[in-house]
Amino acid sequence: MTGKLSRTCAIVGAAETDTIGKLPGMSRLAIHAQAAKNALADAGLSLQDVDGLFCAPAGPNELSEYLNIVPRYVDGTSVGGCSYMIFVRHAVAAIAAGYCDVALIVHGESGRSGIDMPGLDGPASPNGQFEQPFGTRGAPTTYSLPVLRHFHEYGTTKRQMSHVPAATREWAVLNPRAMMHDKGPITPEDVEASPLVCYPFNLLDCCLVADGGGALVITSAERARDMRQKPIHVLGTGEATAHRQVSMMRDFTTSDSTVLSGKAAFAEAGLDHADIDHLMLYDAFSFTPMLFLEDLGFVAKGEAGAFVSETRTGPDGKLVYKTGPGGDLPMNTNGGGLSYCHSGRYGMYALIEAVTQLRGDAGARQVEGIETSLVHGPGRQFAAAGTVILANA
Repeated sequence: MTGKLSRTCAIVGAAETDTIGKLPGMSRLAIHAQAAKNALADAGLSLQDVDGLFCAPAGPNELSEYLNIVPRYVDGTSVGGCSYMIFVRHAVAAIAAGYCDVALIVHGESGRSGIDMPGLDGPASPNGQFEQPFGTRGAPTTYSLPVLRHFHEYGTTKRQMSHVPAATREWAVLNPRAMMHDKGPITPEDVEASPLVCYPFNLLDCCLVADGGGALVITSAERARDMRQKPIHVLGTGEATAHRQVSMMRDFTTSDSTVLSGKAAFAEAGLDHADIDHLMLYDAFSFTPMLFLEDLGFVAKGEAGAFVSETRTGPDGKLVYKTGPGGDLPMNTNGGGLSYCHSGRYGMYALIEAVTQLRGDAGARQVEGIETSLVHGPGRQFAAAGTVILANA
């Protein structure tokens, strides 16, 4: 049975900051504010219409002050890059309960310029005490641990993994807003030839570092029918958190939070994997979406490497990747965190791309005939997880 909240709410506004990449003249809060105003304008609403505020990494108290609004419902859940998928879930529940009518979900980061951004974990933090003394420092070093275990358990290879950034770059080439749009296509060989960052990650296996932000506006399905934009319905959502430190993963080859979050979203939506037309799987590194393909159930355990490295020759003689343009399962169609933008928490960009595709507004990268999209991301290193399934009808 579908969940009782399925299709009760819809996304009616979605927008990013005017530009992404380098915004040295904007603080973290200014980025939040511009994204919020752009999303409200997209919905045909104003700040005065907002009575539910969901935001991170800025807290609701500081952002409400900055925007000069007094919302009657707030949520500052901050568990990493999937916070925005979880916000969608919470907004649907809050609207259904009558706690708010118009939910504004906001993200903004000065991830590259570092204007008003919190510092790294210090030596007294759990990371500083229990992981950094053993050589980990920064995401490439911690995300690498599950990858190497997957290599060991299932025979997954660097060459297979290198197909992910190559396929994702194909989408970025079609997206004028993508940071790597003008850099041209890359091959798996190019990925492996790029500078080594932390084995098994080369430079092109790692996400971009950028400034940027985005926002969503959600309201009831009934009210959404009268809004400016075609409503994008929320069919199902899921959330979970399993640990904080990557070293505390129960099994390095499985994200327990992803498994639980995905099952909840599919159950609420009343859909199966064959019903999903489009995927946005958070790609902080090239391996990240591979693990999600398995833990969400799109491929069997240990088979993601073979899946993403499957290619064929298109009618124009070019290589067609399984998840790239013309492939069987379009994934990360904006260019992903690897080639579009990654300001530190990528989840909002993934959600906005899903909305853009479902509206039919994606231009050259538009997936034809799309009706459903699944958006999924992690918080920290496979610790928390959020899943959202959307539809345009």
